[in-house]
Amino acid sequence: MSLPDERAFCADIGKPAFRLAQLEGRWRLIGIAWPHVVIAVTAADGHAYVLRLNCAGYPQQPPTGGPWDPEKNAVLPVARWPRSKGGRLGTVFRPEWKGGTALYLPCDRESIVGHDNWRHELPSKLWRPAAGINQYLELVHELLNCADYCPSVGAAA
Repeated sequence: MSLPDERAFCADIGKPAFRLAQLEGRWRLIGIAWPHVVIAVTAADGHAYVLRLNCAGYPQQPPTGGPWDPEKNAVLPVARWPRSKGGRLGTVFRPEWKGGTALYLPCDRESIVGHDNWRHELPSKLWRPAAGINQYLELVHELLNCADYCPSVGAAA
């Protein structure tokens, strides 16, 4: 029997907005081993960056996670992270932040801690339980498709 947070997550990924994004190729669910979910988000060049998100307490608690290597079941090596041209993508995809286990986003459970200023400076990017996992994935997709994005050194052509 699944837990309430897992049931809530499964309900959200069954909703039209999540399913449409999958059909459009913006992201795709790879797997669920609760409380972890693995989702690939597509970048501007078509490369899919896999995220492993801890969704315990969903949706009241925001997810947390970062780039993941599903073959090695480990944090993605830094050389394979998306790169920045010096802008906002680099402020979010920071391998040194939490050992690469969390993205530096206001809607990330680990990253919001200690950043009370974000509540006033970035209110639209704070976790909203009603928006659910789509909110997190939309922010990541936007970053991977902005002008600041550069493919990782290790991205396959």
